[in-house]
Amino acid sequence: MPGDKSISHRALILGALATGRTTIRGLAPGGDCRSTMACLAALGVRIDAGADPDGGPAWHVEGRGLGGLAAPSSPLDAGNSGTTARLLMGVLAGHGFPATLVGDASLSRRPMRRVAEPLALMGARVETTSGCLPATVEGGRLHGIAYQAPVPSAQVKSAVLLAGLHADGVTAVVEPQPTRDHTERAMAAFGADVSVAAGRMTVRGWRALASADIAVPGDLSSAAFWAAAAAAIPGAAVTIQGVGVNPTRTAFLRVLERMGAGVRVQAVDGSGGEPRGSVTVSHEGLRHVEIQPSEVPGLIDELPALAALATHGGGLAVTGAGELRVKESDRIAALVAGLRALGADVDEYDDGFSVSGARRLLGGVADAAGDHRLAMAFAVAALGAEGDSRIRGAESVSVSYPGFFDTLERLCR
Repeated sequence: MPGDKSISHRALILGALATGRTTIRGLAPGGDCRSTMACLAALGVRIDAGADPDGGPAWHVEGRGLGGLAAPSSPLDAGNSGTTARLLMGVLAGHGFPATLVGDASLSRRPMRRVAEPLALMGARVETTSGCLPATVEGGRLHGIAYQAPVPSAQVKSAVLLAGLHADGVTAVVEPQPTRDHTERAMAAFGADVSVAAGRMTVRGWRALASADIAVPGDLSSAAFWAAAAAAIPGAAVTIQGVGVNPTRTAFLRVLERMGAGVRVQAVDGSGGEPRGSVTVSHEGLRHVEIQPSEVPGLIDELPALAALATHGGGLAVTGAGELRVKESDRIAALVAGLRALGADVDEYDDGFSVSGARRLLGGVADAAGDHRLAMAFAVAALGAEGDSRIRGAESVSVSYPGFFDTLERLCR
């Protein structure tokens, strides 16, 4: 699998804020992480391709230390990456110069006020464009806050904690529901004074970060599409090696089991802060499953894969997933439209959708709306169709998984 995108972003950013050279192995190859690298380079960070001590491919980040980034000469382009934009807003809040973040048309529609508000409470000046990008951040002397997050969001939490590295005192974030903990784990790996207890994350500011040697596991959110395909097709099975099995990311595997798939996780290695292992998924029948709102934060990126699986049989109902409407696309509307175009029986709700698995897809033309996860989901759904299917905007997979269709062709031979 390609390297985990979420972990890769954080390794790059914290490496830039550390002192010394950080080595990152298994960095995600897609466009989103290239956007983070380009933004960090514009902030004066040197990032070079090279080799790890064993001779394998790696990236080296020459850290500039906390508060050590340089003012950019032009706007920072986050491309299509919400993680790049939101996390860098937190970093920029701790630097005493103005910087403007921009993005493509899709990213420029995604909400940024949810990050701007806590950063302003810490002492930064943040100006958005009607709550979206372009956004200008001018940092200064920050002070720690205790922030009660109104919605569960790993990106908002991460932005506040990254700003907290540059703040006087202690910064705390309290989540209404648990979200991915990659930022907390990465901060600990770089030597930050960070702690987690009962849904409350804290970081003490101005504690110097040390460079680190980071091995990024395979991306479970990308692996979800192979797992869904194997669960969908009678007689199929797939083993995905070296993939991240962080407990805040594996809710998808538990839902697969509820839907009827065989799931086995083996050879878990917990060294380096992020556990990895081999995941085997096999078809053993399909059942209807309902996803409750409390489950959604742990499944937000995998819901398209589960919807694709449901078209093969069983069915799926999801509520409490309104956050999908402000992803790379309106992921609810575009998912429903695309699956209907392939012949699925799908209903759309304000905060979710339902998929009936009672009839086989016919095939057709589905529009991915420039959304990488929808392009991969429609491909998995199309495996069960009677006729051929076309996916418009399929090139969007390059955001996270440039080799997706090559691997799909190999697995289907």
